[in-house]
Amino acid sequence: MKKEVIAHKNPKSPISEVFRTLRTNIQFMNVDKKMKVLLLTSTFPSEGKSWVAANLSVTFAQAGKKVVLIDSDMRKGRQYAIFGISPRPGLSNFLSSVEIDENGNMSEDLGNYIQTTEVENLYVMAAGNVPPNPSELLVSTPMIRLLDELKTMCDIIIIDGTPSELVTDSVILSRLADSTVIVTAHKLTKKDALERVVKNIKNVSGRIAGVVINKVPVSAKRYGDRYYYYGEDKILSGKKTKDKVDLNKLNFKFKDSVNSKRSNGEINQNQYHNKNIESKNDVAIENEKNNMKENIQSTVTENNAQNVEKVSLDKTNDILKQINEYLEKEKKKLQ
Repeated sequence: MKKEVIAHKNPKSPISEVFRTLRTNIQFMNVDKKMKVLLLTSTFPSEGKSWVAANLSVTFAQAGKKVVLIDSDMRKGRQYAIFGISPRPGLSNFLSSVEIDENGNMSEDLGNYIQTTEVENLYVMAAGNVPPNPSELLVSTPMIRLLDELKTMCDIIIIDGTPSELVTDSVILSRLADSTVIVTAHKLTKKDALERVVKNIKNVSGRIAGVVINKVPVSAKRYGDRYYYYGEDKILSGKKTKDKVDLNKLNFKFKDSVNSKRSNGEINQNQYHNKNIESKNDVAIENEKNNMKENIQSTVTENNAQNVEKVSLDKTNDILKQINEYLEKEKKKLQ
């Protein structure tokens, strides 16, 4: 299983808490009507749809729900790679080989196509081989019968769909799903593209639960504030930790070099700001030191006029020594 399944690998992280919040919001939006089938789609590829579907499935499983995650992207499905399972047989293999008799019974055993994962209560049906007619398979009777059968076997079915602006697979599936979530990316998804997807889903009587905004940049300071409660047990135990903030994880995509550079830029700016403060403090100390030296030198001149040069110089050296010690202490405090 890949590290991007952060809800399982690091369940106490702020990102995992975000997915639990998303899970709770979806559940409360469907209080009156019990939701069984949830579809996740996006406008274009690389918006984080499969990643959100995988982690959301994990959080439902962690809540004690029996979850089946179906990868319906039979063109470029990647749930098998995320969870480290076999890519086939999968959905396409099942839909192309199953037959439905007059009583509605299926000729194929679902157990041959659904695989277990490292996460308890979470099962995954991979996309399978690439078929020549994926859209037709998704509107076939076997697909409808598959969902009906799974509803009796599990608590929730999460479908990882296709980008709706490229193919119509997810728009078709939105009719079969109880609710649909559209995943978008910060400063990547176009507003008009999102509006078209919403309109297309509503035109086929699909129900939209909401929109998830992915890849939102988060500063290191904000990450540290949110991590406070999760790191408290380590602080109370008296053990020093050397955990580093992985800002790539905060952008909802681990290999997003643009957001990574942006986050690193924020850290560099903070470091530059701190250095400026230290530099200004050093200048202030030096100015104060020079002013005091000038005052002392003025005192020495007056004393010379009064023929007490030797005694005054001794006192001056003592004063300078005390001043230097005081300034060094203050400088260390500022550091």
